[in-house]
Amino acid sequence: MENHVFFLVLFATFMHAVWNGMIKYHPDKVIAVSALVFGHIPLAIVAIIILPAPTIDCIPYIIASAIIHQGYQWYLLSAYQIGDFTKVYPIARGFGPLVATIISILILGLVLKSLVILSILLICVGIMILGLMDKESKNSKVLQLSLFTGFFIGLYSLVDGYGARVSLSPIVYISWSFLLNALLFPILLKIKNYKNIFQNVISRGKKVFWIGGTLSFIIYVIVVWAFTKAPIPMVGALRESSILFSILIGYFFLKEKITTTKIISIFLIVIGVIGIKLF
Repeated sequence: MENHVFFLVLFATFMHAVWNGMIKYHPDKVIAVSALVFGHIPLAIVAIIILPAPTIDCIPYIIASAIIHQGYQWYLLSAYQIGDFTKVYPIARGFGPLVATIISILILGLVLKSLVILSILLICVGIMILGLMDKESKNSKVLQLSLFTGFFIGLYSLVDGYGARVSLSPIVYISWSFLLNALLFPILLKIKNYKNIFQNVISRGKKVFWIGGTLSFIIYVIVVWAFTKAPIPMVGALRESSILFSILIGYFFLKEKITTTKIISIFLIVIGVIGIKLF
């Protein structure tokens, strides 16, 4: 991975930890996730208006991306109904790059160095143990829903990576995907019997909508652009190392305890990130 791609994605991972913290500490995760999804709309519209249109070839990818995001959001919200954010999220985010790596190698024919694969694995394990080592992870339903969430993360990463490549306009590609996702998401919420979501976002989720949505849009634009410059599994794993920054932010600014599990997680993630850069 070239230096400018590596450090730009690393910067995005730090910013990812910021909006991730907004979701983590919001009292209602459904409102927070909804505010984030709808918060992508303003910048997406601006990008579509001022930037060159993508190629027609990427339209199937846009549709597939939005549909896969519904699967991701369905299982994420289902997991939040019975599990805590701090258990669900690490398992899901760690499993996503692992899924993308397996599919890329076994199905899509991507060739990666053994040490790169090991580095990705270290990052994934380092993230997942934060949830797996918790007592609540022994709830098989929470674990199942978290893994399904991660499965869809891996899928949409691959679809967006290849879609951005054929679009020739990654920012507008993902903007259309975000818009379609925001249109479909209320249908999913209705199916799951969440009511008055727009009113709740306006009254209790404005900060996540404006700040979290804006940050999330910019971050994922960087990641999708990086998908066009480096192997998707490498970028995906590096992106999820944002949990490392979340741990550090929690310790230095939120007075959270550093446990043995968190120390092991930090060690594995750092070694993995260094491996991705070196190999």
